[in-house]
Amino acid sequence: MTSRIVVLISGSGTNLQAIIDACKTEGFPGKVVGVISNIPTAYGLTRAEDANIETSILSHKDFDSREDYDQSLITVIDQYKPDVIVLAGFMRILTPAFVQHFQGKLLNIHPSLLPKYQGLNTHQRAIDAGDNEHGVSVHYVTEELDGGPVILQAKVPIFDGDTAEDLASRIHEQEHRIYPLVVKWCCLKRVVMQGEKALFDGDIIPVSGYASEE
Repeated sequence: MTSRIVVLISGSGTNLQAIIDACKTEGFPGKVVGVISNIPTAYGLTRAEDANIETSILSHKDFDSREDYDQSLITVIDQYKPDVIVLAGFMRILTPAFVQHFQGKLLNIHPSLLPKYQGLNTHQRAIDAGDNEHGVSVHYVTEELDGGPVILQAKVPIFDGDTAEDLASRIHEQEHRIYPLVVKWCCLKRVVMQGEKALFDGDIIPVSGYASEE
């Protein structure tokens, strides 16, 4: 049975495109059934339309509060009956009610090796700290910002003279590799969330993600 995937975006949708492309490969266990954006001009909507995927626009500017927006967003998402919900550059801080409603279905990708550098400006923060490696994490979404259990990470080196833009480019390549893989695992129910832990084939995933070197 093919799992139903909904993707939430605010921008260009490069991770969305990576997931759309993965869904086209033979035997992929999921299908993107809807793409939702809070920004009407987001290019990711064009990507979805080009792939004949239904789109919805729900502008946060039309709502008086974050709570009201998220309640309406819940209604829109539920209409798609999703099995997996992917945050792919969705630039909104989600309310506890939203997260609780979709607990265990919500995935996010964050440009750092969580739990390091939660929040914004992660590339520059890694450079400023003198780190020799940086990376990206796919994790379940919980009420703690960027604090949900990590499923998979990818690491990249930091070279002398690197700028935040250099790191961002390196990170994006890895994002497009690992996000579709995690989505596939979730569609297959190989990865599930139980309590505050992520499990892979029934085994608890380490804090730094599956296949950790630690």
